[in-house]
Amino acid sequence: MFHKEGYKIILISTIIIGVGIILIENFVSINWLNKLLAVSLLLFYIIILQFFRNPKRNTTLNDSAIIAPVDGKVVVIEEVFEKEYFNDQRIQVSIFMSPLNVHVTRYPVSGLVKFSKYHPGKFLVAWHPKSSEENERTTVVIENKTYGDVLYRQIAGALAKRIVNYAKPNMQVIQGEDAGFIKFGSRVDLFLPLNTKIKVNLNDKVKGGIQTIAEI
Repeated sequence: MFHKEGYKIILISTIIIGVGIILIENFVSINWLNKLLAVSLLLFYIIILQFFRNPKRNTTLNDSAIIAPVDGKVVVIEEVFEKEYFNDQRIQVSIFMSPLNVHVTRYPVSGLVKFSKYHPGKFLVAWHPKSSEENERTTVVIENKTYGDVLYRQIAGALAKRIVNYAKPNMQVIQGEDAGFIKFGSRVDLFLPLNTKIKVNLNDKVKGGIQTIAEI
């Protein structure tokens, strides 16, 4: 199953790969070079397909839990001052996605979208300390009946050149549902209340829509 954001790219890639293989078979007579070029095209096609994969995740709804919004590795757990929306201290949990991870973003909690804003910016590597404030990004705040306001931020990385965000103000959203997509390497930050109990450790690998990140 593939994400809808990849349909156009997959279709174009299929055509290009198909035409490329036909041209290689007809115009490259050196056997080893013929096979090398064909295998290279197929490997490129496989990379495109795996990047846009969208595995089904069965989320167990839980208003007392924050679930991972994406697949990836936990690279930050720290108390910070969040200055875009809250203007106070929050616990930041950041998850880095490599190009090999599933890049679907899922809602970490259910509730009402109170804030959703896109920021143009730089394309620093996603693990850079300033990427959360200087890179192209979207900020979304969901009002949850247990946690209050929970903020998550999609951040473009050095390779990611497009962030897709489905969250719009006044939308009612459900934990674990599709919230968007980030193309080709990126990061998502969560900003949580200080009384949150974090359930992951640095360098843990997490699965979006399934794994609990924190509890109240």
